Amino acid sequence: MKSSRFPVPVSIALLALLSLGYFGIVRAEPKSIGDATAHTPVLIELFTSEGCSDCPPADALLEKLDRSQPLRNVELIVLSEHVDYWDDIGWKDLYSSHEFSVRQSNYARRFHLGEVYTPQMVVDGDVGFVGSDERRAIQVSENAAKAEKIPVVLSSIHIDGNTLAMHIESGPLTPSASPKSANVLLVLADDSDQSNVRRGENAGRTLKHVAVVRKLTQVGTMDRGGTFSRDVTVSAETANLRNLRIVAIVQEVEAGRILGIGSARLSN
Repeated sequence: MKSSRFPVPVSIALLALLSLGYFGIVRAEPKSIGDATAHTPVLIELFTSEGCSDCPPADALLEKLDRSQPLRNVELIVLSEHVDYWDDIGWKDLYSSHEFSVRQSNYARRFHLGEVYTPQMVVDGDVGFVGSDERRAIQVSENAAKAEKIPVVLSSIHIDGNTLAMHIESGPLTPSASPKSANVLLVLADDSDQSNVRRGENAGRTLKHVAVVRKLTQVGTMDRGGTFSRDVTVSAETANLRNLRIVAIVQEVEAGRILGIGSARLSN
């Protein structure tokens, strides 16, 4: 586990969409209402960097969790967020963004950590741990699946040039839920990426990544008792439209807990 020098400063997916897009095919998951009610989504975010020698095992674990889906009746939705605070130590990560470093720092503040580190996994915005710890990842995800989530649906997904449009709709932020408000986030992630690292701690290695976040945008907010229903348009210029994962997240404003998740895939 490597510490950094960076300062610390949407429920059940109900996707039943199967339609042709402008460029490819949108595959929504789960594929039926029955399947949706049987699988609770849990979000796993991995904060990683190609400049960190401890990160490749965590990248491999994230891919394994995504591929094997080890928990019964649970859908693990994974995201790889490459931080930028390793970029000046021999190798600039092509997928890194300062935005992800800030997001990780916000989690560190909520978890009362003195500093951020890589690799780090954060499950449902509520628990963080060393990103290569498989046993911990499964245990925390299993516990997270016990929490009720609001339904989130993505529909009418289509592409026009480098622009991606869709409709996002969620169930209500129930009065029984503790948060007064939540942010609605839209994530575009490459299904997979690969790099031949020439310098830095991983020099000479070929690194593979899954669900690499290329864009994370806040598209709205929700208040307690309210729902979200909106047509959304975002630029997909940096993402791989031939193999794209689309994730909508409802996240508590203050504590950062994930309250609802919905996902779809766009493939050629």
